[in-house]
Amino acid sequence: MRNAAKTGNSLHVYWRLLGYTKPYRLRLAVGILAGILVGGSLFASLRMSPAVIGLLAPSPVAAASAAAPVAVPAAPDSPPAAVPAVEPKRDPLASVKKWAGHLGIEVTRPDGSMTAPFLLILMFAIPFCFLLKACGSYLNNYCVRWVGAHVIVDIRNKLFDRLLGQSLGYFGKTDVGSLISRCTNDTAQIESAISQTVADLIQSPMEIAAAATFIVLTTIEYKLFSVAGALFLIFPLIILPVIILGRRVKRYARRSLERVSDLVSRMQEVFSGIRAVKAYHTETFENERFTTSSRTYFRTVVSTMRYELLMTPLMEVVAVTSACAFLVYCYHLRIGFDIIVPVGAAAMMAYRPIKMLARVNNNLQRSAAAAERIFAILDTDTALKEKPDAVPLEAFRDRIVFDNVCFAYNPGGLPVLSDIKLDIPRGTVTAVVGLTGSGKSTMAWLLARFYDPVSGRILMDGHDLRDLRIASIRRLVGVVTQETILFNDTIASNIAYGTPGATREQIMEAAKKANAHDFIMEQPEGYGRVAGDKGCNLSGGQRQRIAIARAILRNPPILILDEATSALDSVTEKLVQEALYRLMEERTVFVIAHRLSTIQHAHQICVLEQGRIVERGTHAELLAMNGDYHRLCESAQFGVEPAPASAAG
Repeated sequence: MRNAAKTGNSLHVYWRLLGYTKPYRLRLAVGILAGILVGGSLFASLRMSPAVIGLLAPSPVAAASAAAPVAVPAAPDSPPAAVPAVEPKRDPLASVKKWAGHLGIEVTRPDGSMTAPFLLILMFAIPFCFLLKACGSYLNNYCVRWVGAHVIVDIRNKLFDRLLGQSLGYFGKTDVGSLISRCTNDTAQIESAISQTVADLIQSPMEIAAAATFIVLTTIEYKLFSVAGALFLIFPLIILPVIILGRRVKRYARRSLERVSDLVSRMQEVFSGIRAVKAYHTETFENERFTTSSRTYFRTVVSTMRYELLMTPLMEVVAVTSACAFLVYCYHLRIGFDIIVPVGAAAMMAYRPIKMLARVNNNLQRSAAAAERIFAILDTDTALKEKPDAVPLEAFRDRIVFDNVCFAYNPGGLPVLSDIKLDIPRGTVTAVVGLTGSGKSTMAWLLARFYDPVSGRILMDGHDLRDLRIASIRRLVGVVTQETILFNDTIASNIAYGTPGATREQIMEAAKKANAHDFIMEQPEGYGRVAGDKGCNLSGGQRQRIAIARAILRNPPILILDEATSALDSVTEKLVQEALYRLMEERTVFVIAHRLSTIQHAHQICVLEQGRIVERGTHAELLAMNGDYHRLCESAQFGVEPAPASAAG
């Protein structure tokens, strides 16, 4: 039952992969027809082979069939002598003579030798059949591999698109290295399998069918049904190793893909945290861990390789043994040379594609294991659901309301926010402060609808965010996070990220407002300078100013500033704050900060403690309460001076 379930699962995977060929069905059909042409040309050459052998070396059976029985004269007074009946045999040249007769061509002379016209035609016909076979093989391989390459591109694009559509919670629970491995190694495994096997998968059965059809027709013509039965009994024995070992290949191939995912994950983690590795001098420790993972991967690769390499020798042993048994059987039946050679040649020609199918099976098992892992992602949908009747919100005009919002990252887990009630009028600045883990950033992510509340609702101009189109929310909300996200692209491209139609003048103006233009122009490349991976070519303060310039350029009506000035020195912070204040005019700003200078001019300040709002008011009002906000202002959290300019950049 388990094996049947696995077989059914593999068939389902293959069927899904086949579904991706639908847009390219015309070219695939050409490839299939080319494969049929290969089989047809092979069959034609096989059909001519008995005649060629019969013409060059007539067998005793053919000679006996051509010779007429000799009548023995009987004595006058004696009864007629019984003449031994010679069983008539089919003339191996009969089909050729019939075909040539239609064309008015003589096959043999009176002495039994081949005529020159027929020999000339034969010498052209056989190479022509193999020319057709070569052309069909080329078209088959080209068309099918072309389709396979496009299928892999489509799968990889769909996989990337599906990952982009997953929720933030999905990426928090899933190892990024594993996702990278599935997008690269798993798709490469399928690509390799398709490019190497799909053409053979179409062509090889055609060749096997041609050889098998020739054997069946030949044995029917010569009434050698036992020979056909023997050959078709041998065939299952040859493919038995393919069936048995193929299952093990798939099992270990899947384990191999899992192990290589571990390797990629380990490399991604170490290289992303290389500063910590260097700081704590753990290079040797990380190297040992990576070496252990590499050895585990090596063992799975060797296990897969062992069964793959065992398959072909087993097939050869079974095939040679079966061929020897077949020859002994033919000798026992006294079958002529002109029949054994063509039938045996057909069987040998069928063996090559059968052997190719063994390789095909190995690659298909590998691709099935990779495809199952890919389809597992494609079948996962954690994206926030947009209602079918969701409405667009073209502009923000009134207010944002948190109405008894509760939230937890895990279903049934501890709440991060509880009973949040907050009214944010348009054009005001709302600041949220609190200790680490109090839920400040979570409120911001709910406002941007990266998550949905567990209970309660968030209203924008009276509309529940869950009733709005996600694209319209993203268009209205701009975000500058504490963790600056820059891409390995030019500074101009990083500033214009999210605003693809921005001109160079607009980019420069945004950079000037964010106090970034001067340090950008200090370098010869200017705005064409590459920021590097995660902005590694820039200092922390420079990266933050580029991110702020990006938000300024986008110019959204709602801004979320998650400790947006945390990496700025005091001089730059003042300049950027002035730019942000100008940007805040007639805009709604949601600020999360640990710096007093960022929030002291806010219209309202909310103090969070363990996911609840415990205080709210202006800076002066909260100080007068002499409560949690007053203690925060006196603590090191708000009291430490920023780092000098040389350190912060």
